[in-house]
Amino acid sequence: MPVLDMSLTPLREVNSTLQAAAKALANEAYVIENPRGSHAVAVGLDGPLEVTVKGSTGYYCAGMNQEATVHVEGSAGPGVAENMMSGTVIIDGDASQYAGATGHGGLLVIKGNASSRCGISMKGIDIVVHGSIGHMSAFMAQSGNLVVLGDAGDALGDSLYEARLFVRGAVKSLGADCVEKEMRPEHLAILTDLLARAGAEAKPEEFKRYGSARKLYNFHVDHAGDY
Repeated sequence: MPVLDMSLTPLREVNSTLQAAAKALANEAYVIENPRGSHAVAVGLDGPLEVTVKGSTGYYCAGMNQEATVHVEGSAGPGVAENMMSGTVIIDGDASQYAGATGHGGLLVIKGNASSRCGISMKGIDIVVHGSIGHMSAFMAQSGNLVVLGDAGDALGDSLYEARLFVRGAVKSLGADCVEKEMRPEHLAILTDLLARAGAEAKPEEFKRYGSARKLYNFHVDHAGDY
């Protein structure tokens, strides 16, 4: 298993090596040692590759990921898995703000807590947070699923479109046009699958579902105060 030691190898070289292996469809497994909170680690991977980061990272770790699996054995700074397209990103610790922002696909698992704006403008990504999330999470989320085993902060799902939000704990407040919705059998099935894939020990029946009331899709004078 190739090892890239960031105390010896510059970030640009580390990412170039990983990107080349992913592009070659090498399906290899790499280990990154001594990340020391470096920014933009393992970004732009476009192919089947497994990357294990032995420590915490700075901002934009695993951004623009496609097909690869990136496992951070630590915490991650702002923007982890931003604009993710497919594959899997796992954070053993906490994630800072806007985790999984604008993600189009794939699975992001955060085993600790996530800060504010988790899943902002998500476009198909699945995010499972084992802990709690901060304010303005899933703001303008368009599609995909956000699963939270803990609590959610203020303005959850503000200006939400068609993303599904599942929260087991307390929600401090809902954002504009976000409402609690019925948990139907198809939603329990989706949740069961996501919890299993994320290694989360929780019962789907313990969660509440939140979604869009669909009143902000088009401007209406009667709703002007909500904009």
